[in-house]
Amino acid sequence: MRNILLICVILLLGCHVHGQEIGLRFGDMNGNNIGIDATIPIKEKRIHASVGFGDNVGLDLIYDFAVASIFRSPDLRYYVGIGLTTLFASEFKLGVMGEVGIEYGFPRTPISIGLDYRPAIIVIEKMDFIYGNFGFNVRYRFKG
Repeated sequence: MRNILLICVILLLGCHVHGQEIGLRFGDMNGNNIGIDATIPIKEKRIHASVGFGDNVGLDLIYDFAVASIFRSPDLRYYVGIGLTTLFASEFKLGVMGEVGIEYGFPRTPISIGLDYRPAIIVIEKMDFIYGNFGFNVRYRFKG
């Protein structure tokens, strides 16, 4: 199962590498503690995807509909989005997830770091509210 998810992420990322980012996410992701994190720009918005590993495998796919600079700095940005979250464990979970975050892209290196918060409402298998999904992202930016 992990190999299938990894292949899907690599294929998705390999389609378009202009301006996208890939890296790691550290923090709580439905019980997992580390994941592969990627962003795929779509005009002024983007898709933010994470595959989390740990005790289980989880996938978050978020559409960031607000991505903008803070204090007129192109390097410091905030983002807000909504999407889906899944967890492949002893019982399958599917839910709706929100995202609020801030990131800084270092101007002279292709590295960006960020902090985000992703609360979720699980709707399939058992109704639940997950409120502790804080994460720290370190990503490599592909130049285009």
